[in-house]
Amino acid sequence: MRVVSGIQPTGNLHLGNYLGAIRNWAAMQDSLEPGSEALFFLADLHALSQPHDPATLHQGTLEMVAALVACGIDPDRSVLFNQAQVPQHAELQWLLNGTARMGWLNRMTQWKDKAGKNREGQSVALFTYPVLQAADVLLYQATHVPVGEDQKQHLELARDIAQKFNNDFASEDAPVFTLPEPIIPAEAARIMSLRDGNAKMSKSDPSDMSRINLVDDADTMAQKIRKAKTDPEPLPSEEAGLEGRAEAKNLVGIYAALSGESVEAVLAQYGGQGFGAFKPALADLLVAKLGPIRDRFVALKEDREALDAILARGAAKARERGTPTLDAAYKALGLVRH
Repeated sequence: MRVVSGIQPTGNLHLGNYLGAIRNWAAMQDSLEPGSEALFFLADLHALSQPHDPATLHQGTLEMVAALVACGIDPDRSVLFNQAQVPQHAELQWLLNGTARMGWLNRMTQWKDKAGKNREGQSVALFTYPVLQAADVLLYQATHVPVGEDQKQHLELARDIAQKFNNDFASEDAPVFTLPEPIIPAEAARIMSLRDGNAKMSKSDPSDMSRINLVDDADTMAQKIRKAKTDPEPLPSEEAGLEGRAEAKNLVGIYAALSGESVEAVLAQYGGQGFGAFKPALADLLVAKLGPIRDRFVALKEDREALDAILARGAAKARERGTPTLDAAYKALGLVRH
């Protein structure tokens, strides 16, 4: 089993990023059986599909490496790298562009959503990045790819491209590409703003009090929980009682996600109590769970030498694993290389 997954290299990471995605990667690594392997990459080439600030992308890539390692990704057990150091990704995308079809890409709902009405003004990269996503996983003969609802269509496209390439340029008993299967991850926690329970926790929110940043120290975390918006009612004893109480629902959800308990179990313990009792308990849990991750993240984030070494090692492993597939694709297409 070979699992491949990518993540956007955003900076200014917060609790929502950790509980929503990063924590799941560490759990996936730890659940693999002997002989299986996970490749995790930072999708920095994908960032070029939309306007971006080069300095922010550079900083965000390094921050994301630090965050992933701090959250439990072990570069000795998994292959951790960024796309830009593995040129085989971009090479294979070009080879697959000959197989991918305009009609397939036109049907991508993310293209329609992101391009909006101004399709003519979008970059070619925004239109073709699903082919790069296909290359990302097909390059490594991935057997499984974790996908949320919004990425299912892209994995189906990768399978379509692989199938057509195999049909057109390979024999049935010696296909060039493996068709990857989806892994539907456990429902990721949806973490909302501490100032507005109806808005997602976001780094772009002008109020720093709306989010728990991965760099926040224990006192800051506790203060933000203490000042988080709530209502005057005590906590209900059952989940149904949280309906219409967005802020209460969010804080209970954060407690459940951090503790590994169900919302029902949290309410069984704290139902009938006010936020005066619940908020300190939540703050203590947050500091206990996130504190060690935060300390490692902050230290690693400033250690450029260590981050460069992690990425270089991971990229070397990724190039080694991807080269045979790329060579096979060139050969199947009849391209003269040596």
